[in-house]
Amino acid sequence: MSKKILLVEDESIVRMDISLMLQDAGFEVIGEAGDGEKAIELAESLKPDLIIMDIKMPKLNGLKASKIISKMFNIPILLLTAYSQQEFIEKAKEANIVGYIVKPVAENRLIPAVEIALHQGEVSERYRSEVKEADARLEARKTVERAKGLLMEEFGYSEDTSYKKLRKISMNKQWTLEKVAQQVLRKYSPERQLTNTK
Repeated sequence: MSKKILLVEDESIVRMDISLMLQDAGFEVIGEAGDGEKAIELAESLKPDLIIMDIKMPKLNGLKASKIISKMFNIPILLLTAYSQQEFIEKAKEANIVGYIVKPVAENRLIPAVEIALHQGEVSERYRSEVKEADARLEARKTVERAKGLLMEEFGYSEDTSYKKLRKISMNKQWTLEKVAQQVLRKYSPERQLTNTK
């Protein structure tokens, strides 16, 4: 499946050249924009795999647009620039920028840069997913631990007995341990007991 690219460049001739290079290399240019504001709109509606964005544009420049897009979505961005000054490179590090190409754009530089940017985007997305999963597992463990503690307090069970009770309900109802723990917390939480005595 070809990767979807959003191309943002205010010079229409340059944009057309880059678009043709990308298509010849097997990429799909799913949208084109000439300013940063339109880039944000299209990033939201098209959800591309990569954005190639010029730095100097009307209305909203590429760096500002990149920052906004990076806060909203996990889309890698490859910058196009006629400037090789350090200040732009430093600013580029602040957003979700995975590389930059100095104009004029040559095919032998563009295509490898696009392939590297897409790869970095995939690695970054995988890492984010792994972190999210690890956080969810940790949260589930904390919930189970709280529920165990509550059962020990409420019924005087040992830690092992509390865990076995949770596991047994989990198997009988075919629920996850976390879901069972959440039910226990709802039923025996101190807040609930307080409302019941009112």
